[in-house]
Amino acid sequence: MTRDAATGSRAASGVDLSDRRALVTGGASGIGRACARRLAVAGAEVTVLDLDGEGASRVASEIGGRAVQADLADADALDTLGLDADVVVNNAGLQHVAPLEEFPPERFSYLLRVMLEAPFRVVRACLPGMYARGYGRVVNLSSVHGLRASPYKAAYVAAKHGLEGLSKVVALEGGPRGVTSNCICPAYVRTPLVESQIADQARIHGISEDEVVERIMLTEPAIKRLVEPEEVAELVAYLCSAEASFINGASLTMDGGWSAR
Repeated sequence: MTRDAATGSRAASGVDLSDRRALVTGGASGIGRACARRLAVAGAEVTVLDLDGEGASRVASEIGGRAVQADLADADALDTLGLDADVVVNNAGLQHVAPLEEFPPERFSYLLRVMLEAPFRVVRACLPGMYARGYGRVVNLSSVHGLRASPYKAAYVAAKHGLEGLSKVVALEGGPRGVTSNCICPAYVRTPLVESQIADQARIHGISEDEVVERIMLTEPAIKRLVEPEEVAELVAYLCSAEASFINGASLTMDGGWSAR
C-alpha cells in the first residue's frame, strides 16, 4: 500500500504511471479532484481541466500538475487546446432535473455537449498520440444512469447512455493498438453535483432534502450510503494499471446492487 500525501488515505499498490500524462476533465472538485490526486500519487503528470479555472489551479497546485480552464460546451475552443495524454478521464458533468414536457431544449443540448460531445472530442484529440505510443487508457465516468433510467433526468440519462456507446466504440478501435476504454457506473457519489440534486429533487417532489436521500437516492442500492469520490478514483487508477490491460469495453458498476435488480 502507498499513502496519498495530499489526503492521508491509503491507496492500493501496483499502479505505476510514472512518465505517463493524464488528463482529468471536471477535475476541480468531486470525483474529478479525487481522480487527479490518485493519478498523481501513481506518478502521472496530471492536467486538471475545468470550467472553474481557479478550482483547477488549486487542485493542480496540490498535486504538482497543470491547470487548464475551458468550457467543454464550446467545441471550437476545445479543439484549439492541443490536448495530448496517455490517460483520459472523462468526468465533467452537470445535471438538470425537470419533467420532460418542461425540460428546456437549450439545456438538453448543453448537457449533451458537455457530457457526450466533449468526451468524443477529447478522446479524438488524444488517440493519435496513444496509438503512436502503443498505450492509452480512456476511463469514462458514466453512472448507473448510463444503464438505468430515472424520471426527470432526460438529458443526463441520454448523455450517459450515449457515453456508454462511445466508450465501446473506442474500445473496439483502440484495443488492437494498446488503448483500452471503459466506463465506471457509480450510484450517487458524495459530490457538489449530488448535493445540488438533493435540493432540486426536494423541490420537484415536494419533500424534504433528508427524504430525498432516503426515499429516492438510496432506495435502489442494497448498500444504503453514498459512494465516496476516493472509491471511484481507486477504480480509475486500477483501470490504468498493467493488470487491467484486458479490461476493455466494460461498464463497471459501483452502484451498491442497484443494477442487480
